[in-house]
Amino acid sequence: MKVIQILPELNSGGVERGTLEVGKHLIENGHQSIVISNGGRQVEQLEAEGSRHITLPVHKKRLSSLKQVKVLRKLFEQEQPDILHLRSRLPAWLAWLAWRKMDPQTRPRLVTTVHGFYSVNLYSKIMTRGERVICVSNSVKDYVRHNYPDVPAEKLTVIHRGVSPEQFPYGFEPDAKWLTEWQQKYPQLKDKYVITLPGRITRWKGPLDFIEVLAALKAKGIPAHGLLVGEPHPKKMDFFEEVKAAIKAADLDGDITLVGHRSDLREIMAVSDVVVSCSTDPEAFGRVTLEALALGKPVAGYAHGGVAEQLDALLPAGKINLGDHSAMVNLLSTWHAAPPSVTQRQEFSLQSMLNAVMTSYTELDKAPREL
Repeated sequence: MKVIQILPELNSGGVERGTLEVGKHLIENGHQSIVISNGGRQVEQLEAEGSRHITLPVHKKRLSSLKQVKVLRKLFEQEQPDILHLRSRLPAWLAWLAWRKMDPQTRPRLVTTVHGFYSVNLYSKIMTRGERVICVSNSVKDYVRHNYPDVPAEKLTVIHRGVSPEQFPYGFEPDAKWLTEWQQKYPQLKDKYVITLPGRITRWKGPLDFIEVLAALKAKGIPAHGLLVGEPHPKKMDFFEEVKAAIKAADLDGDITLVGHRSDLREIMAVSDVVVSCSTDPEAFGRVTLEALALGKPVAGYAHGGVAEQLDALLPAGKINLGDHSAMVNLLSTWHAAPPSVTQRQEFSLQSMLNAVMTSYTELDKAPREL
């Protein structure tokens, strides 16, 4: 098979990582993989793993982007892919407008992935236009069925995102060099109960909830230290200042460390005692929490969206009702005294995800066309 995946850019993020993983899997299994995007820092890795990258400006919401429709149609006609996989709304619109004018008997089969709980409107509905529609969690499938009831149920398939046990081995410990550098940089963590909130510093990820929880733990005399691992969006610096002000107002300057963007989140989670998810909006899947659980680290998280599905399967005790700060404080206090053990299981493996994506591709490739 020849598969084209299209997304806005190849920088950081779950959509981007999934695109690379599928591309690598295609190449390893003798298929051809092409990715179209505006480029980014992960292009080098994508190409090193055998995929071709085609740079096109498919990332900006502006009328001039419609010029790419003809460019894409010509490209699809030249490349003649078997599968066209749309992974984000704007490039999905451009690719769909190009695809729909192609010969229905010979054009590529169309797959879309609903990666999130998008705003409900015509613009977002494009992600349900695939001949197969992949949902990254049962919560996302429920969202599609509720908000777009005209989408045939047989088109929808749930493929949870997955984690590689080779990349995130159970019981992983960082090497001595990393540990030494970490301890030298953050001596304030010594002998502390380290609680980590990973993710971009944006309001819906719940850093303000996290600050309240840390303040309450400190008031109870628990030697907790919070790590906020992530960077603010350049357009959200006002909120970043709000977070810093909240830390200061809670007298937690010495108890919460803003680590910033790190490429060694695995190691940071491995030396943490607990990882938390305080997302006030449901995560479509929540891959980072799954990575923590794969490492054997306990996760306390608001029980909605994909995180609830993970905790149901791997650590039900970690589920907290949305916004219930006192319940999270009580749970973390309990875990400080008696750390829970996380079962080593493979409910959400990377290999399972890749196998399921390939099955979707091959079944659709062989299925009768809707002419």
